[in-house]
Amino acid sequence: MHEKLERKLASKPLNFESFFSEKALQMKASEIRELLKLVETSDVISLAGGLPAPETFPVEVIKKIAQEILEKHADKALQYGTTKGFTPLRLALARWMERRYEIPMSKVEVMIVAGSQQALDLIGRVFIDPGDVVIVEAPTYLAALNAFKYYGPEFVSIPMDHDGMKIDLLEEKLEELKRKGKRVKFVYTVSTFQNPMGVTMSRERRKRLVELAKEYDFLIVEDNPYSELRYSGEPVPPIKHFDDEGRVLYLGTFSKIFAPGFRLGWIAAHPHFIRKIEIAKQAVDLCANPFGQAIAWKYVEDGHLDEHIPKIVKFYKPRRDAMLKALDEFMPEGVEWTRPDGGMFVWVTLPEGIDTKLMMEKAIAKGVAYVPGEAFFANRDVKNTMRLNFTYVPEETIREGVKRLAEVIEDEIKALKK
Repeated sequence: MHEKLERKLASKPLNFESFFSEKALQMKASEIRELLKLVETSDVISLAGGLPAPETFPVEVIKKIAQEILEKHADKALQYGTTKGFTPLRLALARWMERRYEIPMSKVEVMIVAGSQQALDLIGRVFIDPGDVVIVEAPTYLAALNAFKYYGPEFVSIPMDHDGMKIDLLEEKLEELKRKGKRVKFVYTVSTFQNPMGVTMSRERRKRLVELAKEYDFLIVEDNPYSELRYSGEPVPPIKHFDDEGRVLYLGTFSKIFAPGFRLGWIAAHPHFIRKIEIAKQAVDLCANPFGQAIAWKYVEDGHLDEHIPKIVKFYKPRRDAMLKALDEFMPEGVEWTRPDGGMFVWVTLPEGIDTKLMMEKAIAKGVAYVPGEAFFANRDVKNTMRLNFTYVPEETIREGVKRLAEVIEDEIKALKK
């Protein structure tokens, strides 16, 4: 025993890093995920994560459907499934999209994925070669940047305003890239109640984006997880609604309108694209969770989804209103924020010179957490912004969290003036 211990102590430590691929060495943990670890076990009020409220999960309906699936469809639900997904669910989603968004079934094919995050990775696998130009919003969804980055694209960022991506600036950039001989592979957009800003691309800009895709020959990846969470204003059709060539790959998810634990999303796209993505997925996980797909199928097919969405909206609207009211009441002069008609997030901009990443430690000491905005920019050059979530905690907690945050920001603004 003593000899074994001596040998173990004398041996050189394994050089773990030497075994990783170059791509693995470049990987970085999601800043949001790391932040959630920090606050989940403390008494910090977290306005950071993008979590749905557990109170909205339709537990009783899921229980009944799960029992029915096990009694009547266990042979399929507990077996391996096809890579493209459980056919009844795919057809139910295609009909739902046609009815809700006027996207003809004849123009799309639906494929089920393990959450729309998997869709982003598969799109990276299938479409991005190293050096390809991928255009993103500034700011954009952090996990999309992480998914695409693995495949080595050149990111080009287009600024946003309250009507979404500035399409006039996009057009200028497209012309500039064309002159340089660079081809854009696709534009990625979270078109409605964008993560992180909460803004929605206007109808006019959506139509113009499709026109530009034809003119400059690129694809559009439309990530649309939040559009059903509308608390005010008039609905805007998805970009896919205006697509008559098959240039738009539409990503949907059950995570915000059903329950994220099922890890189910879908891609609606031209069959030619779906076929190649299906082949890529075969190498990843063979198929998404068949049991969860069967439950989701009955949930959609029996009308529960259409019944549930208004309940979620009714639940979240007071929380959105509470955050906007608290921001109006407590935030010091010089701070600006978006006023989203739906979704899960408010985007806050502080005076120039304040670094919200550096400020985070002070905020946590004060008992409140947010996500620093720097991570949502492909070039990470904007330091004075943050994302706040209003769906997870109750109204009174939101109010207290914003109050604490405002006190931290006020101190930072005073320090700037010294």
